[in-house]
Amino acid sequence: MAAPVFQVDLDKPFDQQAKVGHNRWHPDIPAVVSVRPGDVFRVECKDWTDGQIGNNDTADDVRDVRLSRVHVLSGPIAVEGAAPGDLLVVDLLDIHALDQAPWGYTGLFERTNGGGFLTNEFPHAHKAIWDFGGIYATSRHVPRVRFAGIIHTGQIGVAPSTALLAKWNQREKELYDTDPNRIPPLVAPPYPENAVLGPLRGTEFERVAREAARTVPARENNGNTDIKNMTRGSRLFLPVFVSGANLSVGDIHFSQGDGEISFCGAIEMAGYVDFHVDLIKDGANTYGVTSPILQTSPLEPRYTEYLAFEGISIDDTGKQLYMDATMAYKRACLNAIEYLKKFGYSGEQACVILGTAPVEGRISGIVDFPNACCTVFVPTEIFDFDIRPSAGGPQRMVEGNELARASS
Repeated sequence: MAAPVFQVDLDKPFDQQAKVGHNRWHPDIPAVVSVRPGDVFRVECKDWTDGQIGNNDTADDVRDVRLSRVHVLSGPIAVEGAAPGDLLVVDLLDIHALDQAPWGYTGLFERTNGGGFLTNEFPHAHKAIWDFGGIYATSRHVPRVRFAGIIHTGQIGVAPSTALLAKWNQREKELYDTDPNRIPPLVAPPYPENAVLGPLRGTEFERVAREAARTVPARENNGNTDIKNMTRGSRLFLPVFVSGANLSVGDIHFSQGDGEISFCGAIEMAGYVDFHVDLIKDGANTYGVTSPILQTSPLEPRYTEYLAFEGISIDDTGKQLYMDATMAYKRACLNAIEYLKKFGYSGEQACVILGTAPVEGRISGIVDFPNACCTVFVPTEIFDFDIRPSAGGPQRMVEGNELARASS
């Protein structure tokens, strides 16, 4: 068993833990523990909202979630000898739910409080609770679906340098200023309220809280990539920007479809990660690495049959766009959702399925202008009935869809 270096109490807020982690990125957040190259160790994590979402049948907690509190990250963990220009080699040896919390949740956020990829189509809060049975997940809110998860870290990263943090804030502010009143916003800018900054207090806390980057997007330090293949058995190469690297992790997912399309679209959970770390001295400079590299794991659920739904670069009004892969992926997802509705699922339930099951998202064509073609591959074996098109028409999985109404 890996020795625990960061443990959590699920009954306490993150800023009241024995070791206090953080929910912002800043080079001046001190490391709370240190390890050496070659060490194997365990890090426990709360769910990304710091326990705001309950195991119940109401979506009010998703509707009212305080997004300035997320993502709570365990760390920073200093790696002795790490220096700017190095590559930090991070092996994910094991990832699992904490024994005291064998469940997770998926949420569609309110459009005015977080939104998401399909927020115009699904503007109101919705929640599904998932129960874990070994490697499988099932939900009382999404009937007749069962799948094996690829348990992974939604967020893992290293601290930015002062110069890199300034670059983030400048480029994101320039985007934010193009439409500062947009709902949902274009950018989550620095915001001191609900900041958790490790052991910092007083005027130093106030300064860092004003400057620190929110943890919402992926950046050069890795951060919130939500790559479902960042699972046990994978290896991550992270460029180092500060002395010690200052590794942090959180936002653990039991399973997720490519894109995490409902924003809180994975199966979010509290869990632990067993790490092994090492260093390639001057590796970032040697290989010209400015953003992380992932070496994938041999472990994946083995589904063999998919229905692949296509989408092209046509917006919601029917306007032709030029090679817009984001819009093409949105159209593919909406096409899949509309198809699943024919079997009795609500639109929200279908969106949850795409966000949580091991769905494959692909850019299938990116050269044939004006339409990019994206596809979303839905494994047919996750359903306990046949969803393939047939002359007999779709078999409805539940008449009246009572479960969909209960969870909204």
